[in-house]
Amino acid sequence: MTPTHAANAIAHVDIFGPEIEALTTFYRDTLGWDIAPKGPGYALVSTPEGGPDGALVEAETPAMVMGVVVEDLDAAVAAAVEHGGTIVMPPVDNGWVVKARIADPAGNPLTLIQR
Repeated sequence: MTPTHAANAIAHVDIFGPEIEALTTFYRDTLGWDIAPKGPGYALVSTPEGGPDGALVEAETPAMVMGVVVEDLDAAVAAAVEHGGTIVMPPVDNGWVVKARIADPAGNPLTLIQR
């Protein structure tokens, strides 16, 4: 992830589902998104200019998770917990970005991405 997004802007969306081939066909053929397979159960998604890019992720349960760029990942995770959120995945460096996943007070997941 290049740090071209403004702090606290939506920069990424993960789309989860049990059949990545069906997701690939749906988003490619319905919306014209570019889909680049990156390994078993994972593909990068490029949306039109100005839209957030993302990924298709093979998973048992369907879901969509927004990724928001933050200036200070540790501070953002701490603020989320302070305001009623929970940590789903602590900060991790996956080789492309450093990110964490939290849940808001209702349980909605949100990925925080270090700018």
